Amino acid sequence: MNNGLLNNIVFGPVPSRRFGHSLGINNIPPMHCTYSCIYCQLGRNKKISTERKSFYAPEDVLRQADIKINEVFKNNDTIDYISFVPDGEPTLDLNIGTTIRLLKKTGIKIAVITNSSLMSDEKVRGDLMEADRVSLKVDTTTDTVWRKINRPHIALNLAGIQRGMVLFSLCYSGDLNTETMLVQGINTAGKEFSTTANFIRALNPQRAYISIPTRPPAEQNVMQPDEGTVIDAYRIFTDSGLNVQCITGHEGNEFSHTGNIIEDILSITSVHPMRDDSMDLFLSNAGADWKTVQHLLEKGDLIESEFNKRKFYLRKFK
Repeated sequence: MNNGLLNNIVFGPVPSRRFGHSLGINNIPPMHCTYSCIYCQLGRNKKISTERKSFYAPEDVLRQADIKINEVFKNNDTIDYISFVPDGEPTLDLNIGTTIRLLKKTGIKIAVITNSSLMSDEKVRGDLMEADRVSLKVDTTTDTVWRKINRPHIALNLAGIQRGMVLFSLCYSGDLNTETMLVQGINTAGKEFSTTANFIRALNPQRAYISIPTRPPAEQNVMQPDEGTVIDAYRIFTDSGLNVQCITGHEGNEFSHTGNIIEDILSITSVHPMRDDSMDLFLSNAGADWKTVQHLLEKGDLIESEFNKRKFYLRKFK
């Protein structure tokens, strides 16, 4: 068990374009993932793996969640979902099923956002059955495009992943969503939209999200598609019978604070890069100023980055 990062397991609540006011669960140490997506907001992944491990004890996660929930409610704030949105792929956590069951005792709905890469594993599918809401990533159904945009571990097989997603969708009784990230010139050409939409339709999700990069990506050549491309995707997905929602804008500024401004900033930015205007409002609400951010930048705990002419702040991984 890695108990050295326990204070960073639970963060937020943060504004989520899918889950409202979301209390995040960071159940994976930094950058442990099955993919190294070219658009990843956390940078290029150097710890790509498909081996599931025990990282944190489920009881420790619940204890940290209870502390954070009590702080949030004490501040008269709200939580719509407890969401597994870690630094890497949440299903790499062997304990995720047990942890979900424990967190459900809080009475708050549980959501998991997965890149779908381990869905061929029956045990992973069983663990995700425990969640109230599951979001499956489907950026493409074409093997060459998948390898280019998601840069998967060599052991992964797209056809097996797709079979696993279908099997899961047939048994899952919760709120099933999909998400497709559009990267200009990568998965926006030819028949990509039609083939992806047809596969997603077979999963019969409640919602099919179409998103674009809105935070600094791992690779500098990653470009947002233009409005016409997003409209084309929306039209094709909708014509396929999907309930489509687009995620193309800023998620908002309603980040919650608990009283420890430095701990709050570091825990949030370890998973969720904060835009400059969000940081400004967060500091103001917490009774702090930009000297706090400058101090963290000078210490090397925080990184400043720029994307689409906006500044973003991300925790530096040690």
